[in-house]
Amino acid sequence: MKKVVRTEGAYLVDEDGRCILDAISSWWVITHGHRHPAIMAAIRTATENFDQIIFAEYTHEPAEQLARGLIQLVPPGLAHVFYSDSGSTAVEVALKMALGFFHNTGRPRSRIVVMEHSYHGDTIGTMSVGARGVFNAAYEPLLFAVDTIPFPRPGHEKITLDAFEQYCRGGQVAALLIEPLLLGAGGMRTYPPHVLAQLKRIAEAHDTLLIADEVLTGWGRTGTLFACEQAAITPDILCTSKGLTGGTLPLAATLCTPEIFDAHLSNDRSRMFFHSSSYTANPIACAAALANLGVWQDEPVMTRIRSLERLHRERLAPFRNDRRFINIRQTGTIAALDLDVATSGYLSDVSPRLRAFFRERDLLIRPLGNVIYLMPPYCVTPDDLNRAYAAIGEVADMV
Repeated sequence: MKKVVRTEGAYLVDEDGRCILDAISSWWVITHGHRHPAIMAAIRTATENFDQIIFAEYTHEPAEQLARGLIQLVPPGLAHVFYSDSGSTAVEVALKMALGFFHNTGRPRSRIVVMEHSYHGDTIGTMSVGARGVFNAAYEPLLFAVDTIPFPRPGHEKITLDAFEQYCRGGQVAALLIEPLLLGAGGMRTYPPHVLAQLKRIAEAHDTLLIADEVLTGWGRTGTLFACEQAAITPDILCTSKGLTGGTLPLAATLCTPEIFDAHLSNDRSRMFFHSSSYTANPIACAAALANLGVWQDEPVMTRIRSLERLHRERLAPFRNDRRFINIRQTGTIAALDLDVATSGYLSDVSPRLRAFFRERDLLIRPLGNVIYLMPPYCVTPDDLNRAYAAIGEVADMV
C-alpha cells in the first residue's frame, strides 16, 4: 500500500509524487473535489471555536443552521433531522424510528422489507437488512430476519411490485428500506423511477413506511440532488451521509416526517427515541456540511453534473457494441459496465487483476468483481475521463 500525502481536486498524490485520478470519489464520498476551498475554510474557522460538544441539553449554531438548510433541500414533507456519524448509523436510526413509530402508536409491527442485492452498512442491524453472503456469513447468528423482494429486472418489474404487496397484506410490515434507483455495493444495478414511485404507492396503501437510503444516491450522484426527486416521491424517512459534507468529514442525518417525530414526542419518557452517539452533530462536521450547502447554492454544481452525464454517455457509446462488455448502464454521474468473463460476482478472480492494472496507470478504480464503474468527483475533466475509459478498453484486452 502506498501512502497518500496530499489530495487536490480529482487527484490523490502519493509519497512517490504520482498523481492518481480518484475515479470512485474515495468510496463515493467526494462530490465537488478533494479539499474544496469553501468547505476547508469553514472547517478551519470552526476549529477556532469548537471541538466536540455534547448534543444533549446543549445545541450549537452549525447544527441548527444545517438542519434548517437540509429541510429546505430534501423532498417536501420531511421536517425533522436526527444526526449521527455514518451511513450505517443513519440507517440504524431509520430502522429504530420505523419500529418505534408503530410501537408508540399502539400498532406494533416487526417486519422490514428490503430489495435483493441491497447494501445498507456493516453494523449488525445494517448487515441484517443487506444481502447475505461471504462478507457477513460469520455473523449470521447475530442477524435478524427480513423479507426480501426481487430486484426489478427490466420487463419483470411486476414481480417485484407483487412481492412487496404480498408482504404488506400480512399487516406486519413496518417499512420498506430501499436504495432509490441504484444499488451501489450490490453491483451498481439500476432501475427506473416509475418502479420506486409504484413501491411508494403500495406502501401508502398498506400504511407501511418507506425508508430511502440516499447515503450513496444523494447529493447529485443520480443526476438530481436526491434520487427520490426523479420518482416525485417523499419517503417517510430519508438517510444521508457521504456527500453531506462534500466528503470531507464523517457526518450523517436521518430525516423524517412530523408524524414519525410526533409518535416519539411525549412527557412519558418510555416513548423517547433512545439513540445517541458520542459524536452526534459534531460542530466541525456540521460546519463542513453547511459550507457544502453553500457550494450547492453559490456554484454551478448542476451544470457540472449535466456535463459529466453527457461525457459518460459519449464515452460509454462505443462499449455498447463491444462484445467484451455487457450491461452498459448509467445513472446520472455514475457509469458502469460488466466485463464478460466466466466468473462474475463480487469475488470474481478477475477483480484483483483489474485493480492492479488500473493502479499501474495511476487510476483509482476498484471494480466490484467483474463490474467496472466510474463515479468521479464533479470537477473531473474530459481528459481525465478519456484516460479512465481508455484504460477500461485496454484492460479488457489484458483479461
